[in-house]
Amino acid sequence: MKRYRILGVIPARGASRTIPKLNIKKLLGRPLLAYTIVPARESKLLTRVVVSSEDEEVIEVARNYGADVVVRPKELADDLSLLTDVVKHAVLEMEQREGRKYDYVAVLPPTTPLRTTADIDRALRKLIDTGADSVISVTKVGICHPMRMKKIVHDRLIDYVEEEVENMPKKLLPPVYLRNEAIYAVRRDVLLNQGSFKGRISCPYLMPPERSIIIDSRMDFLLAEAVMKRMKWKHIKPVVSRRRLLLKLIRKK
Repeated sequence: MKRYRILGVIPARGASRTIPKLNIKKLLGRPLLAYTIVPARESKLLTRVVVSSEDEEVIEVARNYGADVVVRPKELADDLSLLTDVVKHAVLEMEQREGRKYDYVAVLPPTTPLRTTADIDRALRKLIDTGADSVISVTKVGICHPMRMKKIVHDRLIDYVEEEVENMPKKLLPPVYLRNEAIYAVRRDVLLNQGSFKGRISCPYLMPPERSIIIDSRMDFLLAEAVMKRMKWKHIKPVVSRRRLLLKLIRKK
């Protein structure tokens, strides 16, 4: 079986509009970023795992957990920066360092911390086996179904999607799926040449709701903590930073 070169890219900038330093905020005593780095490094299919960031604290955490680092330019670290541009920069930087191209890229945002190593490898295996341009992780939409959503126009409620029957029972709603931002697995050339995570042929990787929590607010953080307390996450070890370790040694002297 051919061994493909697959780069895992974890985009983790320092700034955050909702929670300061979100990507390194402690979740059950571990930085949020660790819940993505550790499963990625345990993957059997990823060749390398790299964190893209402009922030020194994020970079230190990434290195403490064993990830490679690409220092992101400031112009790719603001609220309007496109994730595709961030990942392209990381891929080209790693290829320049190594003098070889990658075949596939797996984008693993740290704000979906309950994705597992098995999720990563299954999504990548599906991408390779199907010959698709991409595989994107999704979860089934429940109560927030588009047919229940509304727009407000001039203080009037307007259907976002026209309902077949008003207030249709939940069981009769057509199945709809939402990107859960856990995994974007894509062919390297589709990303670099088309600037897309999807390409023309994109396949789903379905994940359950309990592993699809996206942290975008303090409420999401509390929800993730509540769910994770019921799961086994002991393989994500708290790591003492090199800076703190040096300070402890100095104080002892």
